[in-house]
Amino acid sequence: MRALITGGTGFIGAHLVDSLNAAGHTARVLRRPSSRLDALQGFDFEEATGDILDYDSLITAMQGCDWVFHVAAVSDYWRQGVDWLYRVNVEGTRTVVRAAQATQVRRLVYTSSVASLGVSEDDEPMDESHSFNLPPRRFPYGHSKHLAEQVVRAAVEDGLEAVIVNPAVVIGARDLNKISGSIIIEVARGLISFYLPGGVNYVAVEDVAAGHIAAADRGRPGERYILGGENLSHRCAIDIIVEVTGARRPRFTFPRWAIEPTALAVSAARRVLGNRVPVNADQVRLSAQRLHFRPDKARRELDLPQTPFRTAVERAFGWYRDNGYL
Repeated sequence: MRALITGGTGFIGAHLVDSLNAAGHTARVLRRPSSRLDALQGFDFEEATGDILDYDSLITAMQGCDWVFHVAAVSDYWRQGVDWLYRVNVEGTRTVVRAAQATQVRRLVYTSSVASLGVSEDDEPMDESHSFNLPPRRFPYGHSKHLAEQVVRAAVEDGLEAVIVNPAVVIGARDLNKISGSIIIEVARGLISFYLPGGVNYVAVEDVAAGHIAAADRGRPGERYILGGENLSHRCAIDIIVEVTGARRPRFTFPRWAIEPTALAVSAARRVLGNRVPVNADQVRLSAQRLHFRPDKARRELDLPQTPFRTAVERAFGWYRDNGYL
């Protein structure tokens, strides 16, 4: 198969190129002229210059492709702005879908996120049946992914073979922009002095790449698949990172009652300092949530691998250390 990957110069996209290489498929990476190729070092791929907001460039890039993996997205909206988030994540997906329909590719795999599932009302792990249930302004990223999924599902009703995958918090090497891996760097540098009260689901990036290829090969059109691994409290995850990196253990647990006052303080600070404040109020509030998920469907239908969190941390830490990030 020949597969086009939007976002192929990024963290997940680069590992998807590697996995396609290993499976004997041809990878074609959509890139802007300014895109860095550092994450793709050592991998074999074709280049296609374009942008997910440029329909004509997508038509050209998809020529001769069997599969399209739409991975490109804005996730760090607190740095780039909410308007740009919606334009890229929703309108960009709409443009990719239109091009896939026009070029009659065999299958589109859309990389959504567990963020599109919202939060659990009863603190139990969520599955693919859960729907986004937060005010959009409280979690714009999750809302943008929810809207983009609706675009994909509408295309499925029109006859496009498309599958949605929902990765959890992805950990591993080559996370150049330090989106998920920032916690490893911060713990290793001794910058984390307290535990937060919530928890999340972590998944190794290699498992996410394998899940994408399995979704293209045998996923059911119109279906969602949570690409997840271990459900861990923030305390447990940080303790494992401490053990791997040899860093200092946090001294106390941040009290749940202090989350909202802290979120308000962060909002005020960002109004003055902008992106020099590395988090926003939404992230502070979500840190108290138990964002756990059940990837049973992907394990059953896609044979999703389950790399231990510790192994993913070891790989990420080794790569950050060897590449001068620490």
